[in-house]
Amino acid sequence: MKKLLFGTILLALVLVFPISAMARVDVGVSISLPPLIVFAGPPELVVLPETNVYVVPDVAVDIFFYQGWWWRPWEGRWYRSRNYSSGWGYYQHVPSFYREIPSGWRNDYREHRWKGHPWNYQRIPHQQVQQNWHSWEKNRHWEKQNTWGVQGLKPRSQSREVQPSHAVQQRNQERPQSREIQPSHAVQSQSRPKQSREVKEHGKPERGSGEKQDKEQREKH
Repeated sequence: MKKLLFGTILLALVLVFPISAMARVDVGVSISLPPLIVFAGPPELVVLPETNVYVVPDVAVDIFFYQGWWWRPWEGRWYRSRNYSSGWGYYQHVPSFYREIPSGWRNDYREHRWKGHPWNYQRIPHQQVQQNWHSWEKNRHWEKQNTWGVQGLKPRSQSREVQPSHAVQQRNQERPQSREIQPSHAVQSQSRPKQSREVKEHGKPERGSGEKQDKEQREKH
């Protein structure tokens, strides 16, 4: 009876512990990694206008390169890696650059158009991007390079300089009012010296009148 009871307890322990261990494994591996993408060769990239984000246009899934990382969305999550084909790790947030990426960038790529302008994009080997992305971003290389390859697209620096011109126009409109006020101040400033001169002239006694009074007093005495 004791052996039967001991065997039952041992069997229960064997059944319980593996289940708890499996539960711990499931919790730790709840976030699965995206499947690997097989590339025929190192991919070429295209920089999206008005951004410093590079895309791989020749694959069906979205793969971006930004600030030294390869980025990839999959099943509502984001992953990044230092390599375009492996080493993907889960990223907890949506990358900040993704807000600047238009949803129809693939159509713009196929039609060679960007915001209604002809887009003569340049395909760049991934090795050049990895080696030069920092200096290109710092020196605004692609913005100065025929405005991202988009004909007729105004650089952002010019659009930012438009605001001061409106302020100058408003100041020019206000200047005539200030000019009309200035003459009144000038008239007042010109009239004040005249009044002071008149007071001085009336306040000073005549030289001849003082001498006459002294003579008259001496003659009386």
